[in-house]
Amino acid sequence: MTRIIAIDTTGQFGSIALLEDHATVEELLLESPDGFAHVLFPQLERLMQRHAWRHESVTGYVAAAGPGSFTGVRVGLAAVKGLAEAAGARAAAVSNLEAMASFGTAPLRAPFYDARRGEIYGALYDSSLTLHGHESVAKFPAWHAHLPTGAELLTPDPSVFQVDATVTPRALAAALGRLGATRLADPVQLDANYVRRSDAELNWIDR
Repeated sequence: MTRIIAIDTTGQFGSIALLEDHATVEELLLESPDGFAHVLFPQLERLMQRHAWRHESVTGYVAAAGPGSFTGVRVGLAAVKGLAEAAGARAAAVSNLEAMASFGTAPLRAPFYDARRGEIYGALYDSSLTLHGHESVAKFPAWHAHLPTGAELLTPDPSVFQVDATVTPRALAAALGRLGATRLADPVQLDANYVRRSDAELNWIDR
């Protein structure tokens, strides 16, 4: 039996999920505009208690690698690293954009979502979830114009960009967990996928 705990704290909306043998036991959508550091562990403990899970029974932990909020990405990765190391378990980090692409049906899939500052995080994947090119941050019109013909757009809120697109769920933890279950490794190997530098770095450069 394989048990996975998956965590996404990369944006205003986050999620946590429990998976057993690749099936979702429960997925919980979280919203915390001021960050997840103070809500993540209490919510996770309550979720585990509802299903009588103990950390020593967990096979692995999966974190959303980003892109997203610099602080949010770090919170999720630090939590997963700490939990995995304490339990002697393995861990993985998976791109949010790849998780979004898993909800598509076309041969080419273009997941994207709001990155603020008038930009989006976007990428192009195929049906095997192989990344074509690089995940990027860009203005939506420019990014959209360079997509191959027929690429399926995927986003949680198409109305923001006034496009026809497959609507992806805001809760991505279960999808992240399913993808990460096959990539578990030593938690020290986990790395973030910021795509864009932190506000602190950008503000320093602007001076």
